Amino acid sequence: MSCSEMPQQPALDFVDEAGKDINLAKEMQPRTPSAAPAETRNGGRVKGNDINAQGLYRPDYRILTPNMRSPEYVQMSTAAAITLGVLPGKMYRTSCTRCLNLLLTYPEGCRANCAYCGLARHREAERDYADRNFIRVDWPAVPYDDVIDIVAAGGDGGRFHRMCISMITHPNSDADTVTVLRRWTEKIKDIPVSILSNPTTMQRQDVQQLHDLGAEIFTVAIDAANPEVFDRTRGSGVQSPHSWEKYWSVLEDAADIFGPEKFGAHLIVGMGESEHDVLSQVQRLRDMGGHSHMFAFFPEKGSLMDHLPPTPRAQWRRVQLARYLIDYRGVRLEQMRFDEAGRVVGFGLPQADLEAVIDTGVAFRTSGCPGKEGEDISACDRPYGDSPPSDIASYPFKLNKKDVAKVRRQLGPCNC
Repeated sequence: MSCSEMPQQPALDFVDEAGKDINLAKEMQPRTPSAAPAETRNGGRVKGNDINAQGLYRPDYRILTPNMRSPEYVQMSTAAAITLGVLPGKMYRTSCTRCLNLLLTYPEGCRANCAYCGLARHREAERDYADRNFIRVDWPAVPYDDVIDIVAAGGDGGRFHRMCISMITHPNSDADTVTVLRRWTEKIKDIPVSILSNPTTMQRQDVQQLHDLGAEIFTVAIDAANPEVFDRTRGSGVQSPHSWEKYWSVLEDAADIFGPEKFGAHLIVGMGESEHDVLSQVQRLRDMGGHSHMFAFFPEKGSLMDHLPPTPRAQWRRVQLARYLIDYRGVRLEQMRFDEAGRVVGFGLPQADLEAVIDTGVAFRTSGCPGKEGEDISACDRPYGDSPPSDIASYPFKLNKKDVAKVRRQLGPCNC
């Protein structure tokens, strides 16, 4: 079963500020993180109060946050919670998500400090970890045994095509990912598992163990599309432990261990890199045998970049289209043309072929690990994870003619 499209409501077209069509490096500068008071560090409030969790916990900063810890508890995206029936709710034009996104959780939270992320360490003074927003939504916490039991009993109605374990930077994350994966594969046989890894704490043997335990796809959230943006947004520039070299090293291990088509990397567009930078990483991944999973930058509330502009739609649509051509239509980066600012000005296909690709709309859907519909249709559709419904960046459903017409307006003139 797939997600049925819900009735469409009118939505305004996106209008770029003053015709702006690219986010430049000089303007995409994070704020400097400030130190949290000692009593709030490492989950101090949560551990100090030590409130027992009672089943489902819905994020609520007005009450004391329970002391919840993986693998007994996991958090899940709001879309997954609605699909699983854990939370009531409706989503714009879609009835479900096809991926059960699970996030490891600890009172100490993620010990990294990525500038664009709502889970970042610098938020310790503002909000306890289990209450923080991530990719625009709340993540309710649920006992993991309950999650497995609901899925095993068919509580998702057959709508989940995939489960994903999202690791965080925490001393227990590696071991607990193994436990969560093992318990899933022992009981759930028909929903494959992806790993969204934390390379900073991993070695090659960790990647091998996850493969041996039955994980089907291994992914790395590289996110930043060049070393400078990486360091500025998730490395030493924001007092965070990640490094470009380590992330690519673990991804190379995954390529070797999991094999072609079974690994990939996340990339965020619009954080000050050029379009050529992003697409160079897309081509690098494809040459390794993997795929890229794309996000448009959105100023996450509470992050060090929440004051900055989202990715202009013209920039985003160009990169979406070019990425799809590299990943699924055999076009290479060298066939494309770029201007002096690194914008795509030629896509390397005859015009008629390019128009046909645009008309299908698939290039503009959410990209991620595949589901049951096709290798180029993501199960991880992340409804509205990088945009509000009034200004859809990544479409979590099949585009209709009006959607494609809107994308064409945002894309602008499109040459081969």
